[in-house]
Amino acid sequence: MATNNNEVKLLDFWASPFGMRVRIALAEKGVNYENSEQDLKNKSELLLKMNPVHKKIPVFVHNNKPLCESLIILQYIDEVWSDKPALLPSDPYHRAQARFWADFVEKKVYVAGRRVWTTKGEDQEAVAKEFIEHLKILEQELGNKPYFGGDKFGFVDVVFIPFYSWFSAYETLTNFKIEESCPKIIEWAKRCMQRESVAKALPDINKVYDFILESIKRLGL
Repeated sequence: MATNNNEVKLLDFWASPFGMRVRIALAEKGVNYENSEQDLKNKSELLLKMNPVHKKIPVFVHNNKPLCESLIILQYIDEVWSDKPALLPSDPYHRAQARFWADFVEKKVYVAGRRVWTTKGEDQEAVAKEFIEHLKILEQELGNKPYFGGDKFGFVDVVFIPFYSWFSAYETLTNFKIEESCPKIIEWAKRCMQRESVAKALPDINKVYDFILESIKRLGL
């Protein structure tokens, strides 16, 4: 579908894995856009106007029409810029499976990952083990494939890879090594990082770690 790329705007925050997803998808589709970095501690009138329900990023604005929630945004981008390589499979069953695993990342990996840095002591150790177990399930699904969808980088890869930029911080905070338990996940992540779309979207791991430390202090954890 032909579109005017100048009519695309992204309300984003550099450390957000959800924002990273959208940045990767736009890069994969070759879409030019205006990036509006948001201060989440002092939310702009634009953000509150464009996402009055959840009041959070990312918000994708196309032709002055806002869309919220990263998984929904990714599917919209895939449908609108359909002249570029698809993120979701064409087969209905495989497409449904991709959505299932994206939902798994959303409800299991993200939730456990957040709890890794918002808990302490024995609770943190338990959450770290839970996080690893979720990664093991994903590793089993990945198998020996280069990417989750097979030979081509696709929807589940875009959804999951942003969390790789947070892995180092999780390891530092909990003193465990993801690669020891899930070597194929790390191999997959490094393969994804070779893509320009991913390498440019994911921030420096040290910067992410500093951000998490600041968040822990600010939240009084």
